[in-house]
Order: sequence, then C-alpha cells, then structure tokens
Amino acid sequence: MSIEVLLVDEDADVLEIVGTFLGQEDGFEVTSETDPEAALERVFEEEFDAVVSDYKMPRLDGVELCNAIRERGASIPFLLFTAREREDVADVAAENGVTAVVQKGTGTEQYGVLADRIRDEV
Repeated sequence: MSIEVLLVDEDADVLEIVGTFLGQEDGFEVTSETDPEAALERVFEEEFDAVVSDYKMPRLDGVELCNAIRERGASIPFLLFTAREREDVADVAAENGVTAVVQKGTGTEQYGVLADRIRDEV
C-alpha cells in the first residue's frame, strides 16, 4: 500500500528536495504543488492520504490552508513542515486542525522524521 502525499511549498527547490527524500521512502508517492490555493482544490479532486505544507506562503499560509480544508469537511492528516520554531506555531496550528508540526532542519534526518510522522498519522 502506498501513501499518497500532497506536498505544498511556494519554493519549487524545497519541493524538489523534500519530494526526492520522501520519494525514496518505501511506500510514498509524492505530488508537489507551489500554489496553496491550487493545493486546496487538489485535495478534493484527487486522492491523498496526507498533506504536508510549509507554514509561511503568500496569499494562503499553511494554517489557513489546513483551516480551509477542514471547513470543507476533509479530515485528512495535515502536517506543517516549517523552519519556524515548533513552539511558535503549535498553538495556532492545533486551533486550526493541524495534525502535527515537524521542524525543518539543516541535515537529512529531518526527512526521516517527517516520513515517520506521516506514517504515524496515516
């Protein structure tokens, strides 16, 4: 069984790096989207097991994206993958239906942590 992940970040380079690492994990299929508004539509048009989103993005940030998904009735696991300190976003994330917050880091171990959290939540 594969885990279908929608990865959302306005930075195409970040999408490529994170997508590559997650794609190397056994059982992950990754779809990338740079536009959070388009990602919102894709959640309801396609089959995903989880959404992984950056926090700070133009027009619609990760928490707002999660909130919009929840308002439309989807209970899909939603993970914020952010460079911001977890403590800075944990409360607002929890209040808006975010399933988990995973800290971006400088090494490659962050991708293993992200993959493990996705598996746990799915």
